Amino acid sequence: MEAYARRVFVHGRGIVASFAAERESHTEVVFPEPVRKIQQPHPHKPEGGAPLIPEMMHLKKISLLRERITEPREYPFNIPTIASLNALEISSRICFFVGENGTGKSTLLEAIASHYGFGLEGGNRNFSPKTTDTVATIEPLVKALRLSFTKKTGGGFYLRAESFFNVASYIDQVGASGSYGDKSLHHQSHGESFLSLLQNRFTRSGLYLMDEPEAALSPQRQLSFLVLLHDLMSGNDNIQFIIATHSPIVLAYPGAQIFSFDEGKIHQIDYRESHPFQLVSRFIAAPERYINALFSELPFGNDS
Repeated sequence: MEAYARRVFVHGRGIVASFAAERESHTEVVFPEPVRKIQQPHPHKPEGGAPLIPEMMHLKKISLLRERITEPREYPFNIPTIASLNALEISSRICFFVGENGTGKSTLLEAIASHYGFGLEGGNRNFSPKTTDTVATIEPLVKALRLSFTKKTGGGFYLRAESFFNVASYIDQVGASGSYGDKSLHHQSHGESFLSLLQNRFTRSGLYLMDEPEAALSPQRQLSFLVLLHDLMSGNDNIQFIIATHSPIVLAYPGAQIFSFDEGKIHQIDYRESHPFQLVSRFIAAPERYINALFSELPFGNDS
């Protein structure tokens, strides 16, 4: 196997890493600048004893209380994964929801956000833009959920790719851009504004929910996003992420817990079992075969 060289150097506000292969053009990946570690309160030390380790903020369980469901055949309980949900045990500080469109991953994430006190269109508990009433249709699910925490801070953020524009507009309206890098999110590219939001607002203790963050990011920026996630969690032990995604790059975060919403029931899987990884891997290995099958009347397995 040919040797790969890695060089890391500082460029502007970010760290740039490039992986160069011999006889191949290299690709540069722009990493966001490192997140400074937040000083945690010093644990109380009882007289004559060892310091007490403070309990970390952690969502440990998501439960569906069926006795609170009044219309089991109505949306969103008519979604198979929601209908079959009993409880999800959360064992990692970063958890992914993955599944085909319409399988309920964004619906459950939205209900978790609302139950926690976030606005349904995104934001945190202090501000939540509202431009439509249609998101209120998940309210029956919100009422039927129970979120069990080791410790609940109320902090965090809910980021929806589809309503990020509304969040950015609301930040400008209330004059809060100073807390988001002193620059309007509208005056940055979609990917830059997304990463700026994470760098400036995702450093505080709390629960952070993101729905398809890859929509704002190129493949290179998705690699930067992984580094930023690592820096954020390394800088604060009381940060936890739940992310709904289709990206095989984002799903590759080491040690993450992955829940699949495919096959009509939510179940935990390994990274290489995820449909995005398997599909993209097969496509990259033989793109012509897939393209020919998509635009040909020949059966998929016909090699003639």
